[in-house]
Amino acid sequence: MEKELIINSTPTEVEIALLEQSKLVELHHQKTNDNFTVGDIFLGRIKRLMPGLNAAFVDIGHKKDAFLHYTDLGPKLSSLLKYTDQAVKGELNTHKLDDFKLQPEILKTGKVDQVLNKRQHVLVQVLKEPISTKGPRLSCEITIPGRYLVLTPFNNIVAVSKKISNSEERKRLQLLVESIKPKNFGVIVRTAAEGKKVADLHEELTYMLNQWKDIYSQLQKAKPPMKLLSELDKTSSILRDVLSDSFHKIVVNDKQLYSNIKSYLESIAPDAVKIVNLHRSNKPIFDAFGVTRQIKSSFGKTATMSSGAYLVIEHTEAMHVIDVNSGHKMGSNNQEEAVLKVNMEAVDEIARQMRLRDIGGIIIIDFIDMRNQEHKKQLLKAMRGAMKKDRAQHTILPLSKFGLMQITRQRVRPEVKINTAEVCPTCNGTGKINASILLTDDIERDLTFIAQSRPKSKVKLMVHPYVEAFLKKGFPSTQMQWFWRFHKWVRLQTDNDFHLTQYKFFDENDDEIRLNN
Repeated sequence: MEKELIINSTPTEVEIALLEQSKLVELHHQKTNDNFTVGDIFLGRIKRLMPGLNAAFVDIGHKKDAFLHYTDLGPKLSSLLKYTDQAVKGELNTHKLDDFKLQPEILKTGKVDQVLNKRQHVLVQVLKEPISTKGPRLSCEITIPGRYLVLTPFNNIVAVSKKISNSEERKRLQLLVESIKPKNFGVIVRTAAEGKKVADLHEELTYMLNQWKDIYSQLQKAKPPMKLLSELDKTSSILRDVLSDSFHKIVVNDKQLYSNIKSYLESIAPDAVKIVNLHRSNKPIFDAFGVTRQIKSSFGKTATMSSGAYLVIEHTEAMHVIDVNSGHKMGSNNQEEAVLKVNMEAVDEIARQMRLRDIGGIIIIDFIDMRNQEHKKQLLKAMRGAMKKDRAQHTILPLSKFGLMQITRQRVRPEVKINTAEVCPTCNGTGKINASILLTDDIERDLTFIAQSRPKSKVKLMVHPYVEAFLKKGFPSTQMQWFWRFHKWVRLQTDNDFHLTQYKFFDENDDEIRLNN
């Protein structure tokens, strides 16, 4: 399966689109001033203990205190607290754990006020980003992820990903990692490690240990709240987690980000550097690769499929509900086969929509009713197969007797919501605009002003694609007539996000020429 990563960088955010077979399956946004990302490690301070919830609220610098539940403390909490306390006080001479005495594990069924104290310093990692009115969710089970391995301090366990099915390879990786890992550090071997040599794994392990050393160095005399280790930026973390041999193109529109991605790939996958391309066209990168069109058609309440069948996606406080409708095109002599065909098509689209919108929590799907038990089994198998590519943890239950399928899907960040309904900024929702036939008159009036005020300046006009087609139509076209009248060639460029009567002028430096109308 061919995969493409299209990266649109602006001064305020980075948008990342993951395409499989040219179809949009994931969309990620990262604001350049984002302070809280899943995986960030902080030194926090316990603000409040809530025995009723069996949880604590921790100050890590967010406007809302972060939530730390007892089940997320991890069995090695006592060792973590001892290490943190000694490091802050300057009582540790090294980041290594060879001579560090591990403490007894805490009880799985214990109480938060038995193991934590108010105002206590604690090392925590962001488990979920702030969602809606909730602050970040934290964990005390610290992990430092790499492409092939995940480092877990304060235990000695080596675990190999279950997705590596070859028993010989699993045994090889287990023995190899056990021979190179340092004492009192556990390691999780990721699927990407399959077939890798000891040098590759050792190099990454050294890199992760250096990150742990950085945490140790910053802990010296540290005062909470304080960020100790940032997860990679969204682009790099996606590359680390999803990059595989099936990737054949990474395109980015920013020179600095282009250089950063090449440098990062040189360190994790040198062979993949050649697939990184810099987008040089004046056409917006998401328009050039059809991402904008797919965003417009994929978000909103209704998602239509190629057969004419469609999904209705509703969000309630407690869950998401997806209804499968056949539309008016389901014509077949065999009704049962036709229903199965529509439901099977819906499976792929539902799996894509869950990844694309990052829908989490409980999802209820109302498929078109089927009575054939074999068809129901096929549908369940197809849904599990379609969601194998989903990196979020999920559970899929068979169809209930009411024909409903229940799915739970891990949620670590807010759901992606894009309002694709375009409110006309010209009429502000009144439904009335200036006569569109006068649009060219308005443009010519502004062109006259620009020609008089800056006669030597080059001019670019950005308009809706329909308007561009109109301005270039015929001989002589309106664009050519402007050239004869104003003695300058007005270059035309389109933007799919413009409404029909919107237009903007730009100079040779691509700075907007603002006109006071």
